Amino acid sequence: MSSPRILFWHRRDLRLADNTGLQAAVALGPAVTGVYVLDPLLITPAEELPPMAPARLWFLIDTLIELQQRWRQAGSRLLVVAGDPVELLPRLASLLDAPTLVWSRDVEPYARARDRQVAKALQADGRKLLVDWDQLLVAPELIKTGGGDPYRVYGPFLRNWRGQVERRQPSTIDAPVGFIDLESDTLEALTSGDGELGRLCAEGQRELERLQAEHGFGGMELCPCRPGEAAAFEQLTSFCASSLFAYEPDRNFPGVVGTSYLSAALSMGTVSPRQAWCAAQEMKEMARSDEQRQAIQVWEQELGWREFYQQALFHFPELAQGPYREQWRRFPWQNNNDWFLAWKNGQTGMPIIDAAMRQLNQSGWMHNRCRMIVASYLVKDLICDWRWGERAFMELEVDGDLAANNGGWQWSASSGMDPKPLRIFNPATQALKFDAEADYIRHWLPELRHVNTKDLLSGEIAALERRGYPELLVDHKQQQARFKGLYATIKT
Repeated sequence: MSSPRILFWHRRDLRLADNTGLQAAVALGPAVTGVYVLDPLLITPAEELPPMAPARLWFLIDTLIELQQRWRQAGSRLLVVAGDPVELLPRLASLLDAPTLVWSRDVEPYARARDRQVAKALQADGRKLLVDWDQLLVAPELIKTGGGDPYRVYGPFLRNWRGQVERRQPSTIDAPVGFIDLESDTLEALTSGDGELGRLCAEGQRELERLQAEHGFGGMELCPCRPGEAAAFEQLTSFCASSLFAYEPDRNFPGVVGTSYLSAALSMGTVSPRQAWCAAQEMKEMARSDEQRQAIQVWEQELGWREFYQQALFHFPELAQGPYREQWRRFPWQNNNDWFLAWKNGQTGMPIIDAAMRQLNQSGWMHNRCRMIVASYLVKDLICDWRWGERAFMELEVDGDLAANNGGWQWSASSGMDPKPLRIFNPATQALKFDAEADYIRHWLPELRHVNTKDLLSGEIAALERRGYPELLVDHKQQQARFKGLYATIKT
């Protein structure tokens, strides 16, 4: 008698190795079939939400194509279908006679609402569900203050989170083995036949191929984030071998290869947070100095920041719609659209800002130090609503993650869960400190390679030296004073 088929729904866990949800599915029986739904509300959503960035769509599609191959190598199939998951998943379960559907939970408001609808439809059809966390080291329900409330400040959160992680000593699991060989199984005939399942799979495959051809991202060679599980594991291994021991201070210098470039992989789930954490622990055993151990600890803290923003969005879904601090709803933004477009296109006349924005536009990725600099500049020099920048990033980033992006922008705008009431970055000071030789600036602004370093850092470039490069859009000192004056009107 054949085993009942289990459906595993991939979402933000696009890998086979160390996939706790998939492992749970395999534990129910060896006849596991994967499914991914190309949801139009995530790719081209309603007008109030930004479309998926071309860079992120490229990363997703190439990852799915590799993941399909990995499923075949494991002896089963990853079915790709296109449409509304609420309608499609119950149909697939019925067509495959699958009594159980397994997936891993998400923190985003849309995903949580969608999952409730899917669960309701499946349960109404008499099917079972198995859901748990995979994308976090600590489930958000398990990390609370002494009073039982969610954390609103990173420092205390980090101490609790780290303590829980260290007590649990997470380990990774290999890719599942023991899938039923489906070469002769009826699934092959069903998915390639003329029946309803065959049509759904054919339509999904055509949509996958269409998106691969039409995603519109031209920066594949420039993007440091590489799609697919194999590439993510290779990048993690390479980072640990070459850059982790110097992560602090190298992570702060955009002209240095000092970061892991795993942000997109962690967001899409081509690598797991457990794999990242365990790799860091292995490197601790090899560390030979306090500096190396400190560098590893700082990288662990960055994993903690990721989870802080994830749990914040889980407990406070209203963050996706506006500021955490109520008074920021009253801030009188100037919102000069011409200034905003100059910022977005890297034409502000401030080299460090324009270099960073051109890196994002061309490669789909921006160094984290630069993200803080350009966010502060948009909000506190150009006095544009931080939500404009948040949306712009989601329209461009290969690693566009709602929780991390929203958390980062609210941190920069001073509207979020940050105890410091007001933080303003001077772009010239930041450039001097973190790109002292202007190597990063010259790389992304090749038209200014002839300009001396001092002027590149300050932005005070003589007219004859500009050669078509725009003049400074605003004066930082004047705009800082203006912003502080506006801020004074909402402090109480």
